[in-house]
Amino acid sequence: MPDKKTLLSSIPSVDELLNNENIKKLLEIYPRSVLVDSIREFLQEYRNSILHASDIDKLVLNENSIIDGISLYVKKKMSNNLKNVINGTGVVLHTNLGRACISSSVIGDLVKISSRYSNLEMDLDKGIRGSRYDHVEDILCHLTNAEAAMVVNNNAAAVMLVLSTMAKCGEVIVSRGQLVEIGGSFRIPDVMAQSGAKLVEVGTTNKTHLWDYEKAINENTKALMKVHTSNYRIFGFTEEVASEELVSLGREKGIPVIEDLGSGMLLDLSKYGLPYEPTVQEAVASGMDVVTFSGDKMLGGPQAGIIVGKREYIEAMKRNPLTRAFRVDKMTLAALEGTLKLYLDKDRALKEIPVLKMLTEDNKDIRKRAEKLYNRLISSLPDSFFISMEDDYSEVGGGSMPMHRMPTTVISLYSDRFTVNQLEKKLRSNEIPIITRINKDKVLIDIRTIWEDEFNVIEEALIRALK
Repeated sequence: MPDKKTLLSSIPSVDELLNNENIKKLLEIYPRSVLVDSIREFLQEYRNSILHASDIDKLVLNENSIIDGISLYVKKKMSNNLKNVINGTGVVLHTNLGRACISSSVIGDLVKISSRYSNLEMDLDKGIRGSRYDHVEDILCHLTNAEAAMVVNNNAAAVMLVLSTMAKCGEVIVSRGQLVEIGGSFRIPDVMAQSGAKLVEVGTTNKTHLWDYEKAINENTKALMKVHTSNYRIFGFTEEVASEELVSLGREKGIPVIEDLGSGMLLDLSKYGLPYEPTVQEAVASGMDVVTFSGDKMLGGPQAGIIVGKREYIEAMKRNPLTRAFRVDKMTLAALEGTLKLYLDKDRALKEIPVLKMLTEDNKDIRKRAEKLYNRLISSLPDSFFISMEDDYSEVGGGSMPMHRMPTTVISLYSDRFTVNQLEKKLRSNEIPIITRINKDKVLIDIRTIWEDEFNVIEEALIRALK
């Protein structure tokens, strides 16, 4: 058998490989510089595998394996870092997986707007420069009954812009029980500090009364603020001030009242078995001067921070220099406008907005879809795979409805060929990664968050996992 030195000397050079017919075909697909660098990098890894091999008899070393390896290496190198994945976790608003999926009915307009010129900041009727916010302001006002509206790049930016405009160098009174952390270690007090407003905490963690706010009001008070605790719940001996009461106090004292709804819902989904959450329309109807919420959570649209409320405050925000830093682009506006228009027909919204469809889908329908995948896997996978359908629970995710679990059906998998951690990694390393969860030594694939046209990818990935 050849020793390591012999194997190393048998590796073809870069120039030799570039003259190979299969490599020449790759030059028709990839830039020469990228291919040459990939060959060099792959050959170095190839040499290292020989040098560190404990048993060279197990190495498959020939020119064909090198060429196949280079092909895979350059393909992976040139593939996008941001790519589609299959969400088998059952977490509908999975922050790590991009939160809300945009409705397919919106994609056509989104592609057209992003690939050609548009009237982003042009008033076509007057032939003069317009405002990018006009494209969504009317429909936001129609859906929420607000006087005015605008959009920035996320809800944290929305909160910062609101506070910077309405309360910079002044005090904002907030209940201690509403000083939430919104993810990624970003906290409402930190956002408030960056806006230039001073936080004044009132009440206790579990109880805040109207008189707590009233006692804290002074000549420096610029706003009263309510933060909806959408990503956690406090139970038991608790009390918070109703929006209408806070608004009434604000009116009496001549102080504007702000509400950060966080997730932001335009439809009440409680009739579909989900917990009640205050809607944007209810917040506006309570008399709030300004309401902020996210676009890519319960709304089911793109990442955005949406601000609705009284016109005098919204117009002042549009003039704030921070608006330039926080502004949204044409793709966000196109996706948001398309999503909002689906809400003009409630039934269509529930059917065509993926987040709403997934959250309201009956488990009987989920089970029917699970049976389709189960039957395919039973037919195509060998006995070394142990496959079953099981009842389980999905989660809303995205810091929304933290206590709610939705009955679902999962495909449960394990194999005597490898551990569940190895199987999970194989699926995650698939060309189209399949993200699953592990429970009790089984890999679970939750059907709630999977499209049927993804079944084939899952089936093929599991077949390849055995090779």
